[in-house]
Amino acid sequence: MFAWFWVTLGVAFGSAIVPVISVEVFVLGLVASEPGLHWLLVGAAVSIGQIAGKLLYYLAARGSIRLPRFLHDRLHRERPPSRRRDRWHQRTKWLRGKVEALRERCHRHPHWMTGTYGVSSLVGLPPFMATTVLAGLADMRMSTFLTAGLTGRFIRYSALAACPAVFAGWFHH
Repeated sequence: MFAWFWVTLGVAFGSAIVPVISVEVFVLGLVASEPGLHWLLVGAAVSIGQIAGKLLYYLAARGSIRLPRFLHDRLHRERPPSRRRDRWHQRTKWLRGKVEALRERCHRHPHWMTGTYGVSSLVGLPPFMATTVLAGLADMRMSTFLTAGLTGRFIRYSALAACPAVFAGWFHH
């Protein structure tokens, strides 16, 4: 009876881990094919799955979990000098500086980070993946991360499930 709930939870989790999967399109297809589903349950399934998946990124950014060995070794291994890598390092120096400045600002103003993360969980701007990682880097309390993320995602996907016709046009342009 509630098989759709578990499938929805799984798709939402997968879309949180692999951001190329569109859970929005899945929700629209689900409520179009099963009009009897309650929109609050759809919103709950998607929000739980999304935050469960994003929790892995948050914990990795905090340093609470380690990357799998093959990824960790690949990211942190010693490499011989390379002109190409040096050029890339110089070109991205400004971006790394901006990220570090943003991280410091989040440490100094934790409510600013909470607001940014909460808005991102609701509307998707700034990108939710980026604010998830930034929340981990800024050492946001896990209770704040879960509460703000679940609330924003629940409102977002409940609204999408309740009014698919309103949002369906957004995906066809």
